[in-house]
Amino acid sequence: MPALPSFIMNPLFDQFAALIPTREISHPWGCHRPRIADRIVFDKLIQVLVLGASYAKIADSPCSATTLRTRRDEWIAAGIFTQLEQLCLEFYDRIVGLDLENVSVDGCIVKAPCGGEVAGRSPVDRGKQGTKRSLLVDGNGIPLGCVLIGANRHDSPLLRPTLEKLGRFEFYLPEEITVHLDAGYDSNKTRTLLTELGCDWVISKKGEPLQAGARWVVERTNSWHNRGFKKLLICTERRARVVEAFIALANAIIIIRRLVREAWTTHRWDTRPARRP
Repeated sequence: MPALPSFIMNPLFDQFAALIPTREISHPWGCHRPRIADRIVFDKLIQVLVLGASYAKIADSPCSATTLRTRRDEWIAAGIFTQLEQLCLEFYDRIVGLDLENVSVDGCIVKAPCGGEVAGRSPVDRGKQGTKRSLLVDGNGIPLGCVLIGANRHDSPLLRPTLEKLGRFEFYLPEEITVHLDAGYDSNKTRTLLTELGCDWVISKKGEPLQAGARWVVERTNSWHNRGFKKLLICTERRARVVEAFIALANAIIIIRRLVREAWTTHRWDTRPARRP
């Protein structure tokens, strides 16, 4: 059973394959061992992301775990995962439209049992190793960018690098941007930063009952990450660039799903037979 349905996998790989650079064959006689097809490796990386299984369990006789890691690193070095995420965002903006006038930021702590570059002592898991994701979404919950750090870091210092992810849209940013934050960001330092960046804000007050407001969409996107992609829920990768690549791939899948949902709800065809005159 595939990790994702074909109506998501096929267009996702078609765009991914278009970004893979042409590989030069340096063998003088051209009699080297046949290279594993990119589609096979891509499908197995999707299984690793969705199922959270190790490379050794996903590997089989045609494609080893070493091949998966090697091809993954080649694609990361070429920047393909980041390019794929950027293209999906641009397609969504053209077809549906990103709500960049209202953005939300929130942190999410997940387990990182193997430690690594973006791991730290988790304050919510008895000091075990964990990773914090500072996530930025638009007004509809579409992921716009993510910053990774150890779980022992506070959300507030991560706000600036997270909001800087909006720079990927360059001249398409609206003149007025409202940032929606929870009570963890309720401080004069946060307000000074938002004033410096020219943003308005809606921040929940400390000590007051939690209000849903417009920031519930970032909680939903964090749930999409953790419930839909087990590799992100329990982060076993030690290198930051590998974790960022998997997050970019997960974001691309989320955006395609939202595009399909919007197309289905907006252009729902009537399949009933036509009435006879």
